[in-house]
Amino acid sequence: MTTPPPSPPPLLRLEDFVPYRLSVTANLVSDVIASAYEARFGLKVAEWRLVAVLAEDGPQTQQSIGQRTRMDKVTVSRAAIALCDRALLERRDNPQDKRSHLLVLTEAGIRLYEEVAPVALSLEKELLSGIGPAEMDALMAMLKRLEQAALTVGTGLMADADGDGN
Repeated sequence: MTTPPPSPPPLLRLEDFVPYRLSVTANLVSDVIASAYEARFGLKVAEWRLVAVLAEDGPQTQQSIGQRTRMDKVTVSRAAIALCDRALLERRDNPQDKRSHLLVLTEAGIRLYEEVAPVALSLEKELLSGIGPAEMDALMAMLKRLEQAALTVGTGLMADADGDGN
């Protein structure tokens, strides 16, 4: 009786696959933050991101917010509707493009941002407490390089799908 040959090693170990690790980590961090924002401020993460972008950059279209945050247009739209319903945000005519609107924080939205921002920074500090300053600088640099690489690879994949690539 012969022993069957050993199975070949897996081509991919999910636990060691960087895109998987990034996704799991991002989801876990987002879940922790989401529960804090929901409990204290009644905000979903997408709503907080929208408030933060508008507080940082001023009035924006939904499309520009989606591009900056990488949130899809449905998520941005739902967050905007929820914030408008709470009078934290209002839609105004866009003088540059009559087909779109600008989203603008109301005074209540600005006050909410001023209340949530210190909590967000405190949560970030707690999450990163085990990472030293040099490691943090390296992490941020690596994340920025990875983001740029993803944009480059994504652009190449889209060109290939359009028949423009090899």
